[in-house]
Amino acid sequence: MTSIVDSPIPADLAESVGRVSALLTAAPLGVAFSGGVDSSVLLALAVRTLGPDQVIAILGVSPSLGTDDRRAAHKVAAHIGVRLVEVETREGEAKAYRSNGPDRCFHCKTELFSRIGQDVAPVYGLVAVAYGENADDVRRADRPGSRAAIDHKVMRPLADAGLDKAAVRAIARALRLPSADKPAAPCLASRIPHFQEVTAAKLAQVEAAERALRNLGFLESRVRHHGEVARIELPAHELTRAVAEGTRQQLHAAVMATGFQFVAVDVLGMQSGAFTLSTLAKQP
Repeated sequence: MTSIVDSPIPADLAESVGRVSALLTAAPLGVAFSGGVDSSVLLALAVRTLGPDQVIAILGVSPSLGTDDRRAAHKVAAHIGVRLVEVETREGEAKAYRSNGPDRCFHCKTELFSRIGQDVAPVYGLVAVAYGENADDVRRADRPGSRAAIDHKVMRPLADAGLDKAAVRAIARALRLPSADKPAAPCLASRIPHFQEVTAAKLAQVEAAERALRNLGFLESRVRHHGEVARIELPAHELTRAVAEGTRQQLHAAVMATGFQFVAVDVLGMQSGAFTLSTLAKQP
């Protein structure tokens, strides 16, 4: 099987890949890795540029990371052929994180990058750390985690090379990464409305409900935690199936079994950044 290092890049993507590679000069390099498509592409291009012995994937582990996502991250790192190091993050101990304002991601990423700097970089002699922000992310108002990256001098090669989500997906498919078609998967804390406390129990309940939906064949979902109410967001084309006779009862029973008292399906479907964007819109 052709390795990531030897995989050919289509001519129409070569310039984009070259721009990223030109920014990857520091080694050994740590890549803040989630298993999603952005960090997977960054990790793969780092390995192609620097070599597998000069790159380490770093996975932050906490209650906000689902078990299935954790397992998938290990699978992608193994496919790329790079060492994966887990680092335990304790953002849940910070009041500013638990209080769940629109800047929650800032406190989460601050904890992650701090742990990498304190617990991982010295052990592996890392010269630099990078993460998978892309050019589309830079233009969004609901990405406070990027401030933490700036504070900790974490590189963002995809964004700096001008790669948007479409370009990243195209490269992932060209390299045949397992995460190439993986839907965006924000952390579990994103399911809790702002200013409602983030707790390990709520995160576990959301994870269980979303796993129950996957078991019913709904591979992409968000279960928004509104106390006793689970508000389910699905891709628009899945809404009809969700409320069809038979499936509707199964969906209700599966989500109720995770501890919710009421189950609602949102007719607007999937809404990326819904809580943060709506909260920011109300601020002067």
